[in-house]
Amino acid sequence: MTPAAAVAALRDYGNRTGRPAGRTLRALGVLLPGVRRVQAQADPYADAWTRHNAESVAAPGRRWVVLGDSMSQSLGASAWDTGWVGRLARDLHDAGHPLTVVNLSATGARVRDVLDRQLPLALDLPATGSAPDLVTVLIGSNDLFAGGAARRGLPDAFGELVAALPRRAVMATLPQPRTAARRANVHLVRAGEQGHLEVVDMARDGPRSWHGRLAADRFHPNDRGYAAIAGAFQPAVLGALEG
Repeated sequence: MTPAAAVAALRDYGNRTGRPAGRTLRALGVLLPGVRRVQAQADPYADAWTRHNAESVAAPGRRWVVLGDSMSQSLGASAWDTGWVGRLARDLHDAGHPLTVVNLSATGARVRDVLDRQLPLALDLPATGSAPDLVTVLIGSNDLFAGGAARRGLPDAFGELVAALPRRAVMATLPQPRTAARRANVHLVRAGEQGHLEVVDMARDGPRSWHGRLAADRFHPNDRGYAAIAGAFQPAVLGALEG
């Protein structure tokens, strides 16, 4: 894909899944002002990342491609670039690893969205080398909370995604104590043991407590919460970059 075609594809994608918010989320937004305030960030933050991506896609240097959902969009943070992605990018720069970020995450995304839209777009971007220097993935919570077929299919979809990711990609486990999450994590842990992926164990390395680290909707992190997620990712990311 040429740089011009990539910019057009990124703008067409727009950091959106194409699905409307679910009925439960819409109802909560009506009843709870905190949910409404955080959800109101979704379109402005998606637009900000889309503009950023269009500027970054042809930039020289090492590239970091971000795959995921609203947690990588920074929903709940004070600004689109103060979530864990922006925080970690600044920390990596200070540690001698300046990276150009192309963030393909989308609010509401599920594992299937990463497989069908985000990852193919990531792999078709204009090359800065044989592959992106860093790929990170934080996904799966929306599959769990959607219930039904999405939750039942999560373990198999997780396994498919793990197999499709480029070597040394960095992917986070699902910390929720649910059967579907535990079954999904098996694929990721095995890939980590085989040296295919770098694994972020969110149950072990994520925040011990979310007190004072949640946004107004009581679900997404605030700036402090995202700083903790950045800290959990940093060792695995450095392992991928320096390994």
